[in-house]
Amino acid sequence: MSEKIVSPGVFTRENDLSYLPQGIGEIGAAIIGPTVKGPAGVPTYVSSYSDFQTYFGDTFKSGSQYYQFLTSHAAQQYFKYGNVLLVTRILAGDYAPAQSYVPSSGSWDDESAVDAAFTLTTLGDGAIMNSSGSEGTNNVLANGTKDNIRWEISNVNTTKGTFSLLIRRGNDSIKRPVILESWNDLTLDPNSSNYIAKRIGDQTMTLVDEAGMPFLQASGEYPNKSKYVRVTVNKFTVDYLDENGAVRVPAASASLPHLGVSGSFYSGSDGTVANPRLMYGDIEQNNSQGYDLGVGTDATNMYTKMISLLSNQDDYDFNLLLLPGVISSVHGTIATAAVEMCENRGDAMTIIDPVVKGSTITDATTVSSGYDSSYATMYWSWLQIPDLSLGKNVWVPASVVVPAAYAFNDKVAAEWFAPAGLNRGGLESVIQCERKLTRLNRDDMYDASLNPIATFPREGIAIWGQKTLQKKASALDRVNVRRLLITTKKYLASMSRYLVFEQNTAATRLRFLNIANPYFESIQQRQGLYAFKVVMDETNNTPDVIDRNQLRGQIYLQPARTAEFIILDFNVMPTGAVFPGDEK
Repeated sequence: MSEKIVSPGVFTRENDLSYLPQGIGEIGAAIIGPTVKGPAGVPTYVSSYSDFQTYFGDTFKSGSQYYQFLTSHAAQQYFKYGNVLLVTRILAGDYAPAQSYVPSSGSWDDESAVDAAFTLTTLGDGAIMNSSGSEGTNNVLANGTKDNIRWEISNVNTTKGTFSLLIRRGNDSIKRPVILESWNDLTLDPNSSNYIAKRIGDQTMTLVDEAGMPFLQASGEYPNKSKYVRVTVNKFTVDYLDENGAVRVPAASASLPHLGVSGSFYSGSDGTVANPRLMYGDIEQNNSQGYDLGVGTDATNMYTKMISLLSNQDDYDFNLLLLPGVISSVHGTIATAAVEMCENRGDAMTIIDPVVKGSTITDATTVSSGYDSSYATMYWSWLQIPDLSLGKNVWVPASVVVPAAYAFNDKVAAEWFAPAGLNRGGLESVIQCERKLTRLNRDDMYDASLNPIATFPREGIAIWGQKTLQKKASALDRVNVRRLLITTKKYLASMSRYLVFEQNTAATRLRFLNIANPYFESIQQRQGLYAFKVVMDETNNTPDVIDRNQLRGQIYLQPARTAEFIILDFNVMPTGAVFPGDEK
């Protein structure tokens, strides 16, 4: 692909010179998939599993059974050692958030816009946000759950034109309220610093697709500061107080919400979803956790749009892309889009699951052999893990568990070490593999660039391979080398931004060298490189290059290789023979 340089910035390129002709960080991951709740189509950073649960939930009930989405399982596994996760929730079709009207008159109907002081809309989408319905003893909502919310006006001061709003958990009671957020001294006066829209926020994020390049467009004046709702003001109390602190227009107090009124939410919709949902090992082409991921469906289109959205490196920073529940053999459109996006970004790789549960080794290797990319990798087989929240064991694809090994690898070593083997590839949470692989099985898989997950009687279950899906034999057909390149490119690109628009002189070039050389020296000391060389001088910054307003650098790396094949020769010697090297 030809390089196009138009707007200013830092452009990193790589040339793979490590192949042999025939015959001669801390990781930040992104995850796309269905969740129990949360905003759909809005990538959100979370920093712990409890943070994930707050925004996106964990368990849910479908029919008479409780489940967890693979997205939740993968997040839980990842946060054993990882620190940052970018979560993008998938819904399909005409999904919608829930809303509620806060009345300003004698009517307490939270499902009618008549006489509403303002409207609350949940930031999370889906039917699970609907808490409206009958109230029982102690005002317990029949449809209130731990995952939805309700509201209450706890204080109104008509002399000041202020009020307080509580956001409560949907399944609490009047005797044991669970207050999630408390907003005090709010007003309906847009000229006040306590104007409710300013304090809570009124922005809506809309996915816009412009010539095949989707992006999120914010509408509304004020960023959302609440974690749960946004506000639309229907009645205003402009300049409620005069210069003497008296109520300027007494009738304006009728616009304020009622003291003690409370309400719930309704009209949230899941859009297009199958019922029942096929979960865990039952996933198939047309029903992966309730979503039809066939060609051209609403859900597939949503996945591909979100993958395209995450291609924006300036907005979304991550090193690893996860799509648990997307299986290449039956969801190839999505898997291919993920690989191509990582290739185009050049600073992330993706883990793709090859086949559905119950497939053969031949099925899996056929799929892996169909790819050719150093920005993607595959592991097999399916794995059984305990679900402590549900009190049972469940079958999950490898992409749910393997990222935890990546995060552990980076925590105890570095990105350029192999996330494999007994030291850094152990999967302690796995109970058993769907298939116990023999040495010959592992050989067949590795020949097809499919990384085995092996079972050893005493050592346990471990990742036993670290190949990318690149077909050409080179340093970049290994995960540790690809991740070394990703890490170094990210670091130098971020540091070099401070050189953009600086004078294109020897002094600026020296500034870059003073950043790059110590950095690569530290990697070399930590076993990531055998050798390196950085060139940024007059040889590659000739007058014609400078006249094009470019600053060019060339970085030569010899990545450290891993010892994947340990060969020990045992030589039986006759009595009295001299060992090699001991001759005198």
